Amino acid sequence: MCSRYPIELAAVVTLMLAGCSHGEDVSLSAPPPENQGVIASSLAPGVDHALTTIDPRAAPYYDNAEAVNTGKRLYSQYNCSGCHSNGGGGMAPALMDDVWIYGGRLEQIHQTLVEGRPNGMPTWGAKIPDQQLWQISAYVRSMSLPATLAAQQGGNPSQSPAPVPKAADQDSGWTPTPDPTNDYITTTAGTQ
Repeated sequence: MCSRYPIELAAVVTLMLAGCSHGEDVSLSAPPPENQGVIASSLAPGVDHALTTIDPRAAPYYDNAEAVNTGKRLYSQYNCSGCHSNGGGGMAPALMDDVWIYGGRLEQIHQTLVEGRPNGMPTWGAKIPDQQLWQISAYVRSMSLPATLAAQQGGNPSQSPAPVPKAADQDSGWTPTPDPTNDYITTTAGTQ
């Protein structure tokens, strides 16, 4: 059988030998990038903030009315209102209040869209282009802003979304719950 496929067999053997390190110290891990992404929330829903919340990719979507309006259009086109209604909630959580189960910063909303969440929120990271996910995040975040809520007219919420000001998401990024079982200091300081 080997004589029928000499070229294929030689290619497989060559690839297998190329993968061997022959005693060399070959590291499979690259050094970590400077900004390693976002921890979307703490391990349990309901905690205010995650340990890491700053993502420089969010910066262009702050104070950007065009991004929010595009996000509004995409929210409709991707039928987000099928579960979240027009932000008032339905079979999914409301987006117009200040209750954010997995965090309300642009980075956290984006992470929720990318990875999905238990009990119904699908993952959209491989289905929707990343720029559009950021635009939808900006619109979703805008729904709970006082300027958006004040502009509502009639029974159709979130139709006049305000741009998300950078100041809306300026906080220390994470605070522990009252009376936690973990003091979090050893975790954040890196000591044991």
